[in-house]
Amino acid sequence: MNLPNYLTLARIFLVPILVVVLLTPFSEKWFGIQSYALAIAIFLVATLTDILDGHLARRRKQVSKFGALLDPIADKLLVSAALIVLVEKHLAPAWAVVIILGREFVVTGLRSVAATEGIVISAQSVGKVKMWFQCIAIVALLVAAANSPPPVSNFGWQLPSAFWQVAEVQTAFRNLFDLSLTANDWKVFGYLVGRGSLWIAVFTACWSMYGYFRFFYEESKKKAAEKAA
Repeated sequence: MNLPNYLTLARIFLVPILVVVLLTPFSEKWFGIQSYALAIAIFLVATLTDILDGHLARRRKQVSKFGALLDPIADKLLVSAALIVLVEKHLAPAWAVVIILGREFVVTGLRSVAATEGIVISAQSVGKVKMWFQCIAIVALLVAAANSPPPVSNFGWQLPSAFWQVAEVQTAFRNLFDLSLTANDWKVFGYLVGRGSLWIAVFTACWSMYGYFRFFYEESKKKAAEKAA
């Protein structure tokens, strides 16, 4: 055990706290803090530990097999818990979350199969892009839902043209150009940014999964050719 691994474990312990804060009136009753505000703070702290643990492990030369195994588990637990709660709160569509989480299971299984054949599937850059857009979507949607549901949340996953026809969206963009944004406008933009980021996360999840399968297929062909030779 070392400091980077302790930070990773701290991220795992923050997951149930995040769920409790979002799904119960705990924060309002005990601390007088709005639940979404506290949830955003917890999620940002957890995300910060994700950045710090890897940086410290490399800087202090404390990279370990335990940390390499635990870090992606902690990331998946944090994002999965947050996305599932967003579905419960009607802030994210279930089908999008199923695609993102299903991709995690499939890629984890593929890596296990690849390991048995001596193939190491490293993380791809598009996978990291997916992770960042997931985090942006979660924070933005939590910002949009603070105090009350976002005014355009009932429009689900309609096309951008349909969003533009919503009166609140038109008002928010007018106020943006007039430099007179209100709290309600911030909620509208948070919702739009969150939904847009979730779209990108879904696309990159599918694209990265394709990349992992393609890499595994090509490496398997190389190994088969080497054995035949």
